Amino acid sequence: MSAALPDGAPGPLPLVVVPGMLCDHGLWSDVAFPEHHRVHHVALTRPDIGGQAEDVLSAVPGPFVLVGLSLGAIVGFEVLRRAPGRVAGFCAMSTNAGAPRPEQYAAWRAMAGLIAEGRFEEVVEQTLPGMFDVSEPPGDLEDRYRRMAHRVGPDAAGAQLAAQATRSDAYDTLRTVRCPMTVLYGTRDALCPPDFHRAIAGAVPDARLTAVPGAGHLLPVQRPRPVSAALHELVAAAERTPSHVPAHPAS
Repeated sequence: MSAALPDGAPGPLPLVVVPGMLCDHGLWSDVAFPEHHRVHHVALTRPDIGGQAEDVLSAVPGPFVLVGLSLGAIVGFEVLRRAPGRVAGFCAMSTNAGAPRPEQYAAWRAMAGLIAEGRFEEVVEQTLPGMFDVSEPPGDLEDRYRRMAHRVGPDAAGAQLAAQATRSDAYDTLRTVRCPMTVLYGTRDALCPPDFHRAIAGAVPDARLTAVPGAGHLLPVQRPRPVSAALHELVAAAERTPSHVPAHPAS
């Protein structure tokens, strides 16, 4: 991408990148982000989706391209609800736009209980099987996940579990999206299966739905090349799209 444009025109759009639960900036270490675009990583440390959305909105001034995986994309849905004019493009991957289900509430309460008892390691091991496509040899992928989870730590993990319980159905918001949007998923994602992503893309006018064959939940770790390609395409589309005025003051 080119550097700043002449005559006071804005330069390249920044990217605000939000990981999933128990993940940090290491989730994206193999992803080739578009050149000349600043990348801002947001950590999920607040115990509610609204607070996490405000952290995203405060990461940069003005418009940006939003990239979120799993819980990070769920936070992105709330960002779109609060400040649609700030989001110039959105990549939602490995995620779910529906409200939590009863069995999810129960699982989150159980994990929070383990953390409170000092058994964070058990939580990490419980979540590990859902992260990758189990038909492939894991190599060092599982250890990468463990390292990320332990960098996140039990306090932030507890806050993320609390935030999950504050989620709500995002489909009304998705139907109002007018910026370029990419919905990216692994065909072997057991946590957020393909139907979740087809429903998200079906709610968004002109959304681009992209499947990554044979991949599980943590796409940027398992399949960084198609993730990189999708982000390059999204940023290019966002920069071709005329900016629009927010319906209300940006946060």
